[in-house]
Amino acid sequence: MGQNSSKPPPSSTQHVFKSESPVSFSPDLVNALQASPETDSTRSKDLELHIQRRVHAELERLDAEHSKRLSELQEQISSSPDSTTESTHPDARTPDQSTSAGGPDREAAAEGDKLRDLGRQSVQKEIDLLKEKLQRRKIREEVVKDKAVEKAKGEVVNCLRLNDRRPLDCWREVEVFKQEVGRLERDFLGKVMD
Repeated sequence: MGQNSSKPPPSSTQHVFKSESPVSFSPDLVNALQASPETDSTRSKDLELHIQRRVHAELERLDAEHSKRLSELQEQISSSPDSTTESTHPDARTPDQSTSAGGPDREAAAEGDKLRDLGRQSVQKEIDLLKEKLQRRKIREEVVKDKAVEKAKGEVVNCLRLNDRRPLDCWREVEVFKQEVGRLERDFLGKVMD
């Protein structure tokens, strides 16, 4: 039962078609086909190359269309006035700017000046925020510079270095440090609340 395979063995790689009527080809055609160096693989490669050339040409055409459309849109944007600037700054155009000679140049310069002013204002706001943060940091530095807290911290560190195998022996120093930090917190809250 298991000795025979389920698929029939391949008979040959050639296919023979039998027709009911006799087919005859001229000897010249038969010789030309046999002498042709073209095989199935070369035909498929040629077809693939042809398809690749057509796809490449189509992609180039689409790319050219898109770049042309992009340049047209950029030209339209650069030639049209900026609607966002006009809506945020209604006084951006004055009548004498648009009617005088060199109106668009002056208008562009005015818009550039307004953008610079907006940039200056935002930079100034950032500077003010940074100054405020520095003021807060100075308060924190004052808190850190408390001598009693620094002394208690140093004692905890020294004790832990001496008792590196037994850190629980430093509980007295830790308690002193906690008391100093608590005192510092109360003082700080007293300053802030007043």
